[in-house]
Amino acid sequence: MKKRSLFIVMLAIALAVTGCTVNTKSNTERQNKPATDGDSKPAAEGAVDIELLGMSSGQDDINIIRDQLTKNGFNVKLNLQPDYGSFKAQEEAGNFDISLSGWTTVTGNPDYAVRSLFKSGGDYSILADPEIDELIEKAASETPDQYADTYKQFEQKLVFDKAYIAPLYISVKSQAFNKEVLNEKSVRLSKSRSFAWEDVDFNDTSKRDTDPLLLTQTNPTLTSLDPIKGNDGSINMLNTNMYVRLINLTDDDKITADGSLSRAYSIAEGNSEYYFILRDDINFATVTDKKAVDSGERVGADDVIFSLNRAKDKNSVPDHRTYSLHEHIKNVDIVTDVNALEQVKVSGGSETVKEALEKGLDTKISALVADKKEANNKEGKYQVIKLTTTEPFPQVLNYLAHQSAGIVSKKQVESINTYDVASFDVNKDIPYGDQNTVTEGSKYNNTLYASGPYILLYKNDYEAKFQKNPAYMKGTDHEPNIANVTMRFIKDTESALAALRSGEVHVNYGVPDTKFDIVKGDSKLSLQTIQSNAVSYLLFNTKNRDVAKSEDLRKAVLYSINQDEILQFYNNNKYKAASTVSPIVQTGNELKADPAKVKEYLDKYKSAAK
Repeated sequence: MKKRSLFIVMLAIALAVTGCTVNTKSNTERQNKPATDGDSKPAAEGAVDIELLGMSSGQDDINIIRDQLTKNGFNVKLNLQPDYGSFKAQEEAGNFDISLSGWTTVTGNPDYAVRSLFKSGGDYSILADPEIDELIEKAASETPDQYADTYKQFEQKLVFDKAYIAPLYISVKSQAFNKEVLNEKSVRLSKSRSFAWEDVDFNDTSKRDTDPLLLTQTNPTLTSLDPIKGNDGSINMLNTNMYVRLINLTDDDKITADGSLSRAYSIAEGNSEYYFILRDDINFATVTDKKAVDSGERVGADDVIFSLNRAKDKNSVPDHRTYSLHEHIKNVDIVTDVNALEQVKVSGGSETVKEALEKGLDTKISALVADKKEANNKEGKYQVIKLTTTEPFPQVLNYLAHQSAGIVSKKQVESINTYDVASFDVNKDIPYGDQNTVTEGSKYNNTLYASGPYILLYKNDYEAKFQKNPAYMKGTDHEPNIANVTMRFIKDTESALAALRSGEVHVNYGVPDTKFDIVKGDSKLSLQTIQSNAVSYLLFNTKNRDVAKSEDLRKAVLYSINQDEILQFYNNNKYKAASTVSPIVQTGNELKADPAKVKEYLDKYKSAAK
């Protein structure tokens, strides 16, 4: 599947609504100036034609890029589309030389920053380069102290040797909220993880059950409420809060069992076996009469095995968009023999896996059970999952923290997905998670089973209503504080900020950096910022265009990019990038604008074209 444009939406929305984000939603003082205005100098005689594809919402970046390219001997033709749908159509038709693109590494690990984007056959890749593939696989098998050099080599090959992309900048992740309404200590901003609703609380806690938490995102069309079928800004936050995972990320991208389905996890010697001891205090929520109710079905090992096996299987559902994230999963099994845990040592240590899993447990392991109904943690009866990878691959934990690894109900999904995948008919078959089944109207038939803290009740074009799972970690710190959440769909980021200031919403996830001063100047608002994992870049067309055939032409574009000018425009609320890996691994590589190199490569391109 080569639909990387889905990630453009994720990137556009993630900075306006989310961690998976092309910065095509910039909002600056130039926002209302069309990208086709005449504020740049006309191209000189003999200039080389180059077509730049983007959306009108990214016009600030487009203006800067166009100016820099024009100054360096290009005649820039803009293919400026008004919305994502038309942008996607142009992209898939190949009507561009360079496309304003980007990515957010929402798992906090560098493999996610490269695999889907640049590996041959990757979900969103338009590349096919064996040398790039080899470096991606080499780095994936290495530990952080080893892979820094490999990613440096990868970056050198991708950007500076082959010029497959031209990096622009790393963005700031930000959110603003109404501190008069929300408890400041309860509102988290995580580098990679999406916004966690269950932690948020009102200053006036008596309003928990009466007033909804009011949020906003741009896109009202939801890709799918089946977590494996979408990985974009329309559903990342929603699915993250509707489905629990085996593992989580801390706000600074460390692996943790806190707030997950696991009470603890352990890595065995060899880094190919991973063990998880499961909680017994989560049931699936379902919807009856547009209210969240306890389904009575516990979330257990059979659901984990089912969820992860379908996550890794490209053919488990039609239009599977996240399978490559889980391709390193070989087997997922339930462990029923306690002795098996005592015979395995942990990676890099002398203790057994059993000892590692028992740390922090109120009751030690007395028995392992196959039937989730028999699990009783207070009595020492647990379920343990063993996940085996195809090769040593510690980064698998980061992927298990991704929303696509959310745990679904085996019983419910199998009862809905009765169609044949190979002959799936979009006009007839209704898969689990279809947004039409939760949209008010004649097709409404909510069949969701949510394992996470919230479940979607219903939606329309204006808003979506969520309610807390009544059987989610009750009595723990992770039981949701606020009973109801309303997600308002506000397409324009200016309007979203205005809605925050007027009290129409409580949180604006993704404030444009040029609006920070407005937020800081409003006494009732609080601004949170952190360097994000979002990188904006130019993607070169790799088919049927001169830029696909000529490395010289691509390098001429590459060395026309002046990141210092871009950062200055954004008041240094951006950071320099060398690739999508830049926010996670410090490679030391840096792109420096070089007009002399531009002239050299353009001259070589023109000579070869004669």
